[in-house]
Parts: sequence; structure tokens; C-alpha cells
Amino acid sequence: MDKLDMHHIFELGLTLVMIAAGITAISKKLKQPYPISLVIVGAIIGLINIPAFEPLKDFITEGEVFNFVIITLFLPALLGEAALKLPFSHLKENKGPILALAFGATLLSFLIVGFSTIWLLGFSIPTAFVFAALMSATDPVSVISIFKSVGVNKRLAIVIEGESLFNDGLAVVLFKISAFYLLTYIDLGVVGVGYGLWEFIKVISLGLIIGGALGYGFSKLTSYFDDYPLEIIFSVILFYGSFLLAEAFHASGVIAVVVAALIFGNYGAKVGMSPTTKLNINNFWEVTALLANSIVFLMVGLEITKINLADKWGLVFLAILVVLIARSIAVYTSLIFTKNFPTPWKHVINWGGLKGSLSIALVLSLPHDFTGRGEILIIAFSVVLFSLVFQGLSIKSLLSVLGLNKKEEGFKEYEELIAKGHRLETAINEIHIVRKKLFITETAAQELITEYERELSELKSKTEQLFVKYPSLKAKQQSILQKHALYAQYEAIGKLIKEDMISNVVAEHELNHITDMIVKLEDTH
Repeated sequence: MDKLDMHHIFELGLTLVMIAAGITAISKKLKQPYPISLVIVGAIIGLINIPAFEPLKDFITEGEVFNFVIITLFLPALLGEAALKLPFSHLKENKGPILALAFGATLLSFLIVGFSTIWLLGFSIPTAFVFAALMSATDPVSVISIFKSVGVNKRLAIVIEGESLFNDGLAVVLFKISAFYLLTYIDLGVVGVGYGLWEFIKVISLGLIIGGALGYGFSKLTSYFDDYPLEIIFSVILFYGSFLLAEAFHASGVIAVVVAALIFGNYGAKVGMSPTTKLNINNFWEVTALLANSIVFLMVGLEITKINLADKWGLVFLAILVVLIARSIAVYTSLIFTKNFPTPWKHVINWGGLKGSLSIALVLSLPHDFTGRGEILIIAFSVVLFSLVFQGLSIKSLLSVLGLNKKEEGFKEYEELIAKGHRLETAINEIHIVRKKLFITETAAQELITEYERELSELKSKTEQLFVKYPSLKAKQQSILQKHALYAQYEAIGKLIKEDMISNVVAEHELNHITDMIVKLEDTH
């Protein structure tokens, strides 16, 4: 790739953002999982020769650029955003299945894939276990994005998110050991096993220590300030600082940023953040994560088109089969002793073990002289494409088949009443409008209006009975009304400032009070 000046790089980056934002907006409007749409469109752009996009494709699919953007630029932000919003209490309540999946399932899958690819695909030991490390963890970027878009049970979502955050760090450690140290450890025999275990423990422990220390330190730092723009900057420094510092000490940057964000989002929010700060920090990282996710998945689509599957279809089919079987054995075995964990949830977790951008970024980081690099690239890219498109698109159907996306009891009846009520009120309003335009007599119109009003009255009575039977439905309506009322109050204060009716000091006090109420409302629902 020719050397690009900064102005050109900025233009290419802005073009990428515009394409990603457009696809994301259309997908959200059509209520489809935007990550999958981005991968598919990215692949189409990659396959079709569009002269205007050629510089962008060449730049993005450069191995070093892709690796930097995914791992260094976006991964800390995406991990930090996800961990920031995870309550300790939820993790504690579900620590059993999360730990079983994040550690037990990951290690078991790593071993099964590694030995299976040596036997079935004829890979060398380092090649097999590098591929096993790439395929043994669910990619948090892919999993969290897609599961948020399809909607799942709250507890199931926490388990899935917890697994994807923690086993990602474990997979990166296994990848580095397999790629750079495994043969040395094997040559040393029993002593080598000890070295390997020590390296494994050291990398994870250092990540925990660095993330924990920085998370605690920045949490304390926020208690000295009540300035949300500054505290947002603290969070940026924390996420990227913990990741880069851990990597500098050859520790797990992924584990460091997850731990740091968890502490900052729980302990830091408690001791150092006002509700206004908490809301603004969450909003900032939500926007950042959406932008990062959109660009990441478009880049994955572009990158995947670089692979050449000629004469490799048998290898790809076997690799996908091995990964799916290993994931199934690992999930069901690791959760066998977990009590009160529904079997349908296990099916969703198994099929939802998606691979994504991190796997591609890691495999691209392998040295060009690494034995088997070409084969790993082909099958890793193929498994990621299969995972995101085929598995990702079928998750929603799986949830429906298993009955896991059913709405709470009484909700269907409630929706039918709301729909009919809205229809009748619209009809009454339309009659009034048409009567005036066409000079229809009131007597002729009133008979219809009376009939509609009678039906509307019956509907209101049925709705009240439903609220008595299912109080949660009424609470939902009240929550919606409260939220809209608070937003209206916020806008009203803004208008008073513009009209110079109140001072900035009074306005700031009122706006903070309203924001606090919005935060409390969101925390309780």
C-alpha cells in the first residue's frame, strides 16, 4: 500500500464512518441486527469493483491497520462500555454459570479444537492450538451487539455478556502462549508445563492487579470532582490506560480494562459520580460503542473478502464442524453442575458463541513466517463469516422456537386493547375533520361518534381490569409517562434560559434535579 498522508487517511476514515452509519441507521429502522447487515454489505463492497471505494478497501484491509483499529483503538472502548454498565450484584448472582463458561468452557473448547485439528486437519501442534485459541472464546463485540438487538431474558443476557467479556481475555492469553511459547514448553517436558502454567497465571493475575488498581484509583479521583466532561475524560484515560499499561507489562490488557471498567462503573459511580455524571458517562460510551461497532463489522466484511477459498472447501467445512461440536461439548459439560439453569438457555448460549473481529485481528497479528499462517487465515475467516451470518441470523428464530422471547403474561391482550383503542380514537378524530371539510351535518356524524365512544368506553373498562390483574402493565405505562414528563420539563427549563427568564445558576440546579430523577427512573426499570 502506498504511503498515505494524514489528510487522505482522515478522508478514508470519514468515508468509512458515513457508510457504516448509513447501514446501521437502515438496519435499526428495519429492526434487523445491524452487525450482520454491516458484515454482509462490507463483503459485497469488498467483492464488487467500485473505483471510488478501492482506496478505502486497500487501506482498511491492510493487516497492520486492521489489527490496530480493532485491538488498540476500538477493543478497550467496547469492553469498557460493556463492563461499565454491568452491576456487581448481577455478576455475583450469576457467578456460577459465568465462571463455568468463561474458564471451564473456554479451556475445554481450546483442548478439543486443538487436538481435533491435529487429528482431522493434519495441523502442526502450534498451528492447531493457535486456531483453537481463536475459536474457543466468544467475541464480545459480536455477541453483545447481536444479543442486544434481538432481545433476550435479562439474566440470560448477563450470563452471555459476562462470559464474552471474561473468556475473551483468557483466549488472548492462550493465543499468545500457543503462537510464541508452546513449542519451547513442549521441548522442556514437565518443566515446560510448569512454565506454561506460570505464564498463564502471571498474565491473568497482572491484568487483574493493574485493572483493579487503576479502577480503584480513578474511582477515588472522581470523588474530588463534580464535572461530568472531566469525568468522561477520566473514563477514556482509564479504559485505554489500563489496556496499554497491562500490555506493556506483558499482562492481559483485555482483563485489565474489564476489571477497571467494572470497578469504575460500580464503586466509582457510588463514591464519585452524581446521577448527572453517571447518565452522561453512560450516554457518551453508548454513542462511542455504537460508532465503534458499526465500523468494526463493516471492516470485518471488507477483510473477509480477501480470503481465497479455492480448493479449501473441505478444510473449511471440517473446521466449522469441529468448532461447533467443541463449543457444544464445552457448554453443556461446563454447565452440567449449575443448578436452576434452564436447558433452553444452554441451547442459546451454545449457538450464540459467535466469533468475530477479535479473531480476525489476532490471526492477522501472526508473524508472516509462522507455520500454517495461510491455512489459519482461511479457516478462521470462514468460521467468522459462518458464525456472524448464519448463526447470527438464526439466533432470533432459535429464541422464538425455544419460547425465550415471549412477552410477559397479559402483554398480548394489553397490546390488542391499545391497538383497538388507538384505532377508535383516530376514527373519531377523522369524523370531526371530515364533517367540517364536507359540511356533513352533526346529526349524521354523531351516531357514528356515539357508537365509537361506547366501544372506547368498554375498552377502557377492560384495560382497567387488566391493570388490576397485571399491575406491571400499569407500572410500565406510568414509567413511560414519567419519562416523557421529565424530558418535557427539561425542555421547558431550556426555553426559560433562552428567553432569559431565569439565571444560569437556577437553570443548572433545576436541570440537575430533573436529570437525577431520570437516572433514578431508569435504574428502577
